[in-house]
Amino acid sequence: MKGVLIASAVLVLAGCSRPAPGTFLHGTAVPVREKVRFKNDWFPIAEQGGFYQAAVKGFYKDAGLDVELVPGGPGPSPSQVLIAGQVDLTMGRSDDVIVWCQQGLPFVIVGVYMERDPQALLLHDGDPAKSFADLNHRTIMVPPGAYWMEYLRMRYNLDLKEIPLNYGMAEFMADQTLIKECFVTHEPYYVRQHGGHPRTLLLSEAGYNPYRVIYTTQSYLRHHTETVRRFVAASLHGWDDFINGDSTEAKALIEKLNDTISQGFMDFSFNAMRDQHFILGRAEAGERLGLMTRARMQEQVDMLVRLKILKEPIPLDRFVRFDLLPVELQANAK
Repeated sequence: MKGVLIASAVLVLAGCSRPAPGTFLHGTAVPVREKVRFKNDWFPIAEQGGFYQAAVKGFYKDAGLDVELVPGGPGPSPSQVLIAGQVDLTMGRSDDVIVWCQQGLPFVIVGVYMERDPQALLLHDGDPAKSFADLNHRTIMVPPGAYWMEYLRMRYNLDLKEIPLNYGMAEFMADQTLIKECFVTHEPYYVRQHGGHPRTLLLSEAGYNPYRVIYTTQSYLRHHTETVRRFVAASLHGWDDFINGDSTEAKALIEKLNDTISQGFMDFSFNAMRDQHFILGRAEAGERLGLMTRARMQEQVDMLVRLKILKEPIPLDRFVRFDLLPVELQANAK
């Protein structure tokens, strides 16, 4: 039902006019609109903003696509919904997809929407741990299968304990010693709004930095290759326009669909994504919007092998397609 509401709200907010296709689409006219169901990883939030921007600005329509943005939540994971055939594409972390593919699941990464990962550890400002090296013998609230926990143990020689992550904040607010996984674009705002003083340790700064990716199944890709190519291009156009253009309509749609999101919360998340280069990446590191490289994917595989999360290396062509990127990115995907 919420997916239907999203489609309807997009039509209302987008209006009748459409901008010309962006550079990612090369101005190609695509007359037929094909239905695509894209599963978000949570309820509508700013961290999905580029997809909503592509919807309200008509970039998907210009690409010949009728895209339904299906909200997520605490129920079945996006990967479960995808494998069941209830959606066509979804979003997640590249390290998850790599592991699932070695386990035999037929997923394939087709694009990147975040160059840098906003996942972090959330601490109270008075916590004595000032760096990852200070976390020895601490307990951290994490989601099941958090591969980065093994990375922290190995890199910093830490003895860490885990407790299951819950998606509320009451326990963290009540316990000044608790450390939990968070997005730096999200939970710190809540803590401040409720009188707390949060501090974060960004996991990418420790060296564990998967891409945030768009992925689908091998079967869907095989039968809808050009559809996927157009979806990736239009989504990247949406992210570019969300960060660098007028994102008022997309933000309004997200707030309409998720009544827990305030304007202040939206601005906090947006500013964190922009200022910390999660979407566009750091130019000095050779990153740019939508770029994924063979070298960085191979580094992730090698890291997962060293952590003994993968039993053996998995070939890149088992889990990722670089030829679906816009042509201006393919030349740099080395």
